[in-house]
Amino acid sequence: MTHLGLVFIGFGNVGQALARLLLHKRDLLREQHGLTFQVNGIRTGRRGAALDPRGLDLERALALIAAGQALDSLSAQPAPAETLAFIQACPGDVLFENTPVNHHSGQPAIDYLRAGLEKGMHAITANKGPVVHGLRQLNALASARGRRFLFESAVMDGAPIFSLFRGPLPAAELRGFHGILNSTTNLILGLMEEGQSFEQALAQAQRAGLAETDPSHDVDGWDAAIKVAALASVLMGQALTPQQVRREGIRAISPAMIAEARAQGERWKLVCSARRGEGGVVGEVAPRRVAPDSPLYAINASSSYVEFELDVLPGLGIVESRPGPDTTAYGLLADLINALRGG
Repeated sequence: MTHLGLVFIGFGNVGQALARLLLHKRDLLREQHGLTFQVNGIRTGRRGAALDPRGLDLERALALIAAGQALDSLSAQPAPAETLAFIQACPGDVLFENTPVNHHSGQPAIDYLRAGLEKGMHAITANKGPVVHGLRQLNALASARGRRFLFESAVMDGAPIFSLFRGPLPAAELRGFHGILNSTTNLILGLMEEGQSFEQALAQAQRAGLAETDPSHDVDGWDAAIKVAALASVLMGQALTPQQVRREGIRAISPAMIAEARAQGERWKLVCSARRGEGGVVGEVAPRRVAPDSPLYAINASSSYVEFELDVLPGLGIVESRPGPDTTAYGLLADLINALRGG
């Protein structure tokens, strides 16, 4: 039986969903994977922090957050005010990093993950920033420390994209991919097809919790671009940043353009793609009209889709429907299990 100490950096919707999933799967983890756990530290963005080497009451932590209260009362000792110092003070075997994404540099998440690896912890994240901006250094550090840096949930939540290419597709060459990787813009374009204006559709996406108060990362294509960069960097061996991805958002898509496309049996989608060429990998995010014979045509609401072109499999597609914090949490849990079994 393996007993793990877990450390949570970030305890928003995804961190809380992971905590609930761990509690729900506790018996299964013990019986099927020989794994037990305790959470030794939780650091939040706005609700304080708690640290206890003997293990925190995870159910109580969730209840406090749900009640809008701070976690400090759970702490067995004063928690350091700075996150890096908190990581150093927390004993643990696995660090879950789930802080807000920085599309431009990946910081400070890269430093948090590095600190966890340097301390001898596996480092697991759903954050796209460190995957794009810190992949090489974090992989090298993980290898040197005999640990894993894993990030399945960084693109399409719990869908097994990165792990698919780590094992089940040996000797396959990835030539390119295309798809719909931003669920918020897909929902907005779908609502505009129903007659809403861009502003009305955006407001509905914000009420649903899919779009932020500042929606620019979604509607201007930054979220899609960093996902393209992450897939290209990891799966195609070409280090790309979102700034290097050709990027166009959906602000210019008008109701008239939506109606014109529908009259011709087509739909607007924010299409993400990357393809290997003579000069390297070129990534792009741009609105495109798609016809009914395209798999992208049937991707509705907040669903996502990616299709890979390999030399041995010309069209391998993955669809994810109804994504959310729970599906992201599953990707983190899968990474935990794969880190321990070397998958």
